[in-house]
Amino acid sequence: MTIDQNDMRVFFRYFNRFMLIMWRLGLDRWMSFWPSGFGQYMVINHTGRKSGQLRKTPVNFAEVSGEIYCVAGVGRISDWYQNLLADPNVEVWLPDSRWSGVAEMVPITIETLPVLREVLRCSGFAGRLAGIYPEITDNNLLSVCKDYGLIHIIRKQPRTGKGGPGDLAWIWPLAVMVMFPLISRKKKK
Repeated sequence: MTIDQNDMRVFFRYFNRFMLIMWRLGLDRWMSFWPSGFGQYMVINHTGRKSGQLRKTPVNFAEVSGEIYCVAGVGRISDWYQNLLADPNVEVWLPDSRWSGVAEMVPITIETLPVLREVLRCSGFAGRLAGIYPEITDNNLLSVCKDYGLIHIIRKQPRTGKGGPGDLAWIWPLAVMVMFPLISRKKKK
């Protein structure tokens, strides 16, 4: 099953909100269970090219030879991709770390296809939803992904402190403190 680009953009606009909330609640490791399911995710913090505001976008990624790559799967028309073109300075939240970095656009060529295939392989259902299977021939993959944007995130330095993944994790103990008495009372009746 494949869906058209506009439907996919709408789907991911809402799905990405869900993914971002999961990261902020500290449940990112639960969402990045690869190779099945949602795929391998990171969050890119970038600056809006028109608004100048901080934006957060969850994207599939792959680590290839120690380097981080992702793909603008809906194509180079993606707002977040356009934002990276305007200002390539980013912060990324990986499942095991947080980094400041610079986004570098990589042309999709026969030489970069192995990297693209790895990102697609790590994308879980997203690539297949778009009708892209990493096992297809090189020529077919080049044709199908001609409008995609391959991005290399060059890590600069590790980040710590406020505003990172799990910034809403404090909700869990509070929820347990509120729910436990309610559940205990219900069981006594």
